[in-house]
Amino acid sequence: MKQIIRIAIVIAGLFTTLIASAKDYSITLSSNVDGAMVYLNGKLISHTTPAIVSISDKVAKNTMMFQFVKEGYETRTITVSYNKKELKNKPVVYCQLKEDMSKPIANDPTVTKNMANQRVSKEKAGQTEMERTIIRWFFDSDPRGARIFYRVISSVPTEVKNTNETYLTTTPLEETRGFNIQGLTYENSRDVTIEIKATKKGYEDQVKRFNVRQALDQQEISGFFELVKKEVPNVVNEE
Repeated sequence: MKQIIRIAIVIAGLFTTLIASAKDYSITLSSNVDGAMVYLNGKLISHTTPAIVSISDKVAKNTMMFQFVKEGYETRTITVSYNKKELKNKPVVYCQLKEDMSKPIANDPTVTKNMANQRVSKEKAGQTEMERTIIRWFFDSDPRGARIFYRVISSVPTEVKNTNETYLTTTPLEETRGFNIQGLTYENSRDVTIEIKATKKGYEDQVKRFNVRQALDQQEISGFFELVKKEVPNVVNEE
Protein backbone atom coordinates (compact mmCIF):
# COMPACT_ATOMS: atom_id res chain seq x y z
CA MET A 1 0.00 0.00 0.00
CA LYS A 2 2.86 2.41 0.86
CA GLN A 3 4.43 1.77 -2.55
CA ILE A 4 1.13 2.58 -4.28
CA ILE A 5 0.84 5.83 -2.30
CA ARG A 6 4.42 6.77 -3.22
CA ILE A 7 3.72 6.15 -6.91
CA ALA A 8 0.52 8.20 -6.74
CA ILE A 9 2.38 11.10 -5.11
CA VAL A 10 5.12 10.99 -7.72
CA ILE A 11 2.58 10.91 -10.57
CA ALA A 12 0.73 13.85 -9.01
CA GLY A 13 4.01 15.68 -8.73
CA LEU A 14 4.84 15.01 -12.37
CA PHE A 15 1.43 16.29 -13.40
CA THR A 16 2.02 19.46 -11.39
CA THR A 17 5.35 19.88 -13.12
CA LEU A 18 3.76 19.61 -16.58
CA ILE A 19 1.28 22.38 -15.92
CA ALA A 20 3.84 24.64 -14.24
CA SER A 21 5.18 27.60 -16.11
CA ALA A 22 8.46 27.43 -17.97
CA LYS A 23 10.19 29.40 -15.25
CA ASP A 24 9.17 26.94 -12.51
CA TYR A 25 11.46 24.22 -11.19
CA SER A 26 10.60 20.81 -9.75
CA ILE A 27 12.09 19.78 -6.43
CA THR A 28 11.56 16.42 -4.75
CA LEU A 29 10.94 16.43 -1.01
CA SER A 30 11.85 13.29 0.90
CA SER A 31 12.44 12.17 4.49
CA ASN A 32 13.48 8.99 6.28
CA VAL A 33 9.98 8.92 7.83
CA ASP A 34 7.08 9.40 5.42
CA GLY A 35 4.27 11.86 6.13
CA ALA A 36 6.18 15.00 7.13
CA MET A 37 4.73 18.41 6.31
CA VAL A 38 7.15 20.75 4.55
CA TYR A 39 7.30 24.52 4.72
CA LEU A 40 9.35 26.67 2.37
CA ASN A 41 10.43 29.99 3.87
CA GLY A 42 7.57 29.68 6.36
CA LYS A 43 4.87 28.76 3.81
CA LEU A 44 3.35 25.28 3.65
CA ILE A 45 4.19 23.69 0.29
CA SER A 46 3.47 20.02 0.99
CA HIS A 47 1.25 18.16 3.44
CA THR A 48 3.33 15.00 3.21
CA THR A 49 6.56 13.40 2.11
CA PRO A 50 7.59 12.11 -0.37
CA ALA A 51 6.37 14.76 -2.81
CA ILE A 52 7.37 16.71 -5.90
CA VAL A 53 6.71 20.44 -5.73
CA SER A 54 6.98 23.26 -8.20
CA ILE A 55 9.14 26.22 -7.15
CA SER A 56 9.00 29.54 -9.00
CA ASP A 57 12.15 30.96 -10.53
CA LYS A 58 11.92 33.98 -8.24
CA VAL A 59 12.02 31.81 -5.13
CA ALA A 60 14.42 29.20 -6.47
CA LYS A 61 17.19 31.63 -7.35
CA ASN A 62 17.49 32.68 -3.69
CA THR A 63 18.48 30.68 -0.62
CA MET A 64 15.58 28.41 0.36
CA MET A 65 14.74 27.20 3.87
CA PHE A 66 12.80 23.94 3.94
CA GLN A 67 11.25 23.05 7.29
CA PHE A 68 10.15 19.44 7.88
CA VAL A 69 7.49 18.92 10.57
CA LYS A 70 6.09 15.61 11.82
CA GLU A 71 4.30 14.70 15.05
CA GLY A 72 6.62 12.90 17.44
CA TYR A 73 9.78 14.08 15.67
CA GLU A 74 12.06 17.06 16.08
CA THR A 75 11.36 19.83 13.56
CA ARG A 76 14.31 20.27 11.25
CA THR A 77 15.18 23.08 8.83
CA ILE A 78 17.34 22.46 5.77
CA THR A 79 18.80 25.46 3.96
CA VAL A 80 19.75 25.01 0.31
CA SER A 81 20.90 27.16 -2.57
CA TYR A 82 20.96 25.89 -6.16
CA ASN A 83 22.30 27.24 -9.41
CA LYS A 84 20.20 26.97 -12.60
CA LYS A 85 21.94 23.80 -13.75
CA GLU A 86 21.21 22.06 -10.46
CA LEU A 87 17.58 23.22 -10.56
CA LYS A 88 17.09 21.85 -14.06
CA ASN A 89 18.28 18.43 -12.82
CA LYS A 90 15.30 18.30 -10.39
CA PRO A 91 17.19 18.25 -7.08
CA VAL A 92 16.08 16.27 -4.03
CA VAL A 93 15.80 17.84 -0.59
CA TYR A 94 16.19 14.99 1.88
CA CYS A 95 15.59 15.30 5.63
CA GLN A 96 16.75 12.84 8.28
CA LEU A 97 14.12 13.23 10.99
CA LYS A 98 15.00 12.37 14.57
CA GLU A 99 12.48 11.13 17.12
CA ASP A 100 11.65 13.81 19.69
CA MET A 101 12.64 12.27 23.02
CA SER A 102 11.24 15.24 24.96
CA LYS A 103 7.68 14.32 23.95
CA PRO A 104 5.50 12.19 26.26
CA ILE A 105 5.36 8.51 25.46
CA ALA A 106 2.06 7.37 23.98
CA ASN A 107 0.87 5.17 26.85
CA ASP A 108 1.88 7.56 29.61
CA PRO A 109 1.63 11.33 29.03
CA THR A 110 3.44 12.10 32.31
CA VAL A 111 6.73 10.57 31.14
CA THR A 112 8.89 11.75 28.26
CA LYS A 113 10.66 9.27 26.02
CA ASN A 114 13.99 10.61 27.16
CA MET A 115 13.12 10.08 30.82
CA ALA A 116 11.73 6.62 30.17
CA ASN A 117 15.03 5.49 28.64
CA GLN A 118 17.27 6.74 31.44
CA ARG A 119 18.67 3.96 33.62
CA VAL A 120 20.37 4.35 36.98
CA SER A 121 23.86 2.85 36.90
CA LYS A 122 27.11 3.01 38.82
CA GLU A 123 28.98 3.98 35.66
CA LYS A 124 26.87 7.14 35.22
CA ALA A 125 25.95 7.87 38.81
CA GLY A 126 23.74 10.90 39.39
CA GLN A 127 23.00 11.54 35.71
CA THR A 128 19.36 10.44 35.56
CA GLU A 129 16.37 12.63 36.35
CA MET A 130 15.24 10.07 38.94
CA GLU A 131 18.44 10.52 40.92
CA ARG A 132 18.09 14.30 40.69
CA THR A 133 14.42 14.23 41.73
CA ILE A 134 14.27 15.16 45.42
CA ILE A 135 12.01 12.80 47.37
CA ARG A 136 10.76 13.76 50.82
CA TRP A 137 10.98 10.86 53.26
CA PHE A 138 8.87 11.28 56.40
CA PHE A 139 7.97 8.61 58.94
CA ASP A 140 6.77 8.82 62.50
CA SER A 141 5.39 6.40 65.04
CA ASP A 142 3.51 6.17 68.31
CA PRO A 143 5.40 5.62 70.48
CA ARG A 144 8.40 7.28 68.93
CA GLY A 145 11.88 5.82 68.83
CA ALA A 146 11.03 2.95 66.47
CA ARG A 147 13.89 1.73 64.30
CA ILE A 148 13.25 2.28 60.56
CA PHE A 149 14.53 -0.11 57.90
CA TYR A 150 13.98 -0.10 54.15
CA ARG A 151 14.50 -2.53 51.27
CA VAL A 152 13.79 -2.73 47.55
CA ILE A 153 11.27 -5.29 46.29
CA SER A 154 11.27 -5.78 42.52
CA SER A 155 8.99 -7.77 40.24
CA VAL A 156 11.55 -7.30 37.44
CA PRO A 157 14.68 -8.74 39.12
CA THR A 158 16.54 -9.03 35.82
CA GLU A 159 16.52 -5.20 35.65
CA VAL A 160 16.25 -4.13 39.30
CA LYS A 161 17.52 -6.46 42.00
CA ASN A 162 15.87 -7.04 45.36
CA THR A 163 17.92 -5.76 48.28
CA ASN A 164 18.42 -6.67 51.92
CA GLU A 165 17.10 -4.45 54.70
CA THR A 166 19.05 -1.26 55.35
CA TYR A 167 18.80 0.61 58.63
CA LEU A 168 17.92 4.30 58.31
CA THR A 169 17.33 5.83 61.75
CA THR A 170 14.71 5.99 64.51
CA THR A 171 11.41 7.84 64.32
CA PRO A 172 10.70 10.58 63.68
CA LEU A 173 12.47 10.47 60.30
CA GLU A 174 12.40 13.42 57.93
CA GLU A 175 14.92 13.88 55.16
CA THR A 176 15.22 14.36 51.39
CA ARG A 177 16.99 12.05 48.98
CA GLY A 178 16.86 10.83 45.39
CA PHE A 179 16.50 7.30 44.08
CA ASN A 180 19.80 5.64 43.18
CA ILE A 181 18.35 2.17 42.77
CA GLN A 182 20.57 0.37 40.26
CA GLY A 183 18.81 -0.54 37.00
CA LEU A 184 15.80 1.66 37.72
CA THR A 185 14.03 3.48 34.86
CA TYR A 186 10.79 5.45 34.78
CA GLU A 187 9.26 2.60 32.82
CA ASN A 188 10.12 -0.20 35.26
CA SER A 189 9.62 1.94 38.38
CA ARG A 190 5.97 0.82 38.34
CA ASP A 191 7.24 -2.68 39.10
CA VAL A 192 9.48 -1.65 41.99
CA THR A 193 8.42 -1.18 45.60
CA ILE A 194 10.10 0.37 48.61
CA GLU A 195 9.32 -1.52 51.83
CA ILE A 196 9.59 0.41 55.10
CA LYS A 197 9.63 -1.54 58.38
CA ALA A 198 9.28 -0.10 61.89
CA THR A 199 10.50 -2.12 64.86
CA LYS A 200 10.55 -1.38 68.57
CA LYS A 201 11.23 -3.62 71.52
CA GLY A 202 8.00 -4.79 73.10
CA TYR A 203 5.93 -3.94 70.01
CA GLU A 204 4.87 -5.83 66.89
CA ASP A 205 6.83 -5.08 63.72
CA GLN A 206 4.93 -3.06 61.12
CA VAL A 207 5.55 -2.83 57.37
CA LYS A 208 4.40 -0.31 54.76
CA ARG A 209 5.09 -0.53 51.03
CA PHE A 210 5.34 2.29 48.49
CA ASN A 211 5.33 2.12 44.70
CA VAL A 212 8.45 3.84 43.36
CA ARG A 213 6.72 5.36 40.35
CA GLN A 214 4.04 6.90 42.57
CA ALA A 215 6.72 8.20 44.93
CA LEU A 216 8.54 9.83 41.99
CA ASP A 217 5.34 11.50 40.78
CA GLN A 218 4.38 12.72 44.27
CA GLN A 219 8.00 13.39 45.29
CA GLU A 220 7.26 11.92 48.69
CA ILE A 221 7.30 8.72 50.72
CA SER A 222 5.60 9.11 54.09
CA GLY A 223 3.71 7.11 56.66
CA PHE A 224 2.74 6.81 60.33
CA PHE A 225 3.11 3.65 62.37
CA GLU A 226 0.61 3.08 65.18
CA LEU A 227 2.63 0.46 67.04
CA VAL A 228 0.85 -2.33 68.86
CA LYS A 229 2.27 -3.89 72.04
CA LYS A 230 3.16 -7.54 71.89
CA GLU A 231 0.92 -9.79 73.90
CA VAL A 232 2.69 -11.31 76.90
CA PRO A 233 1.63 -14.93 77.32
CA ASN A 234 0.11 -15.83 80.67
CA VAL A 235 2.39 -18.05 82.75
CA VAL A 236 0.56 -20.70 84.68
CA ASN A 237 2.39 -21.94 87.78
CA GLU A 238 1.93 -25.64 88.34
CA GLU A 239 2.02 -26.80 91.97
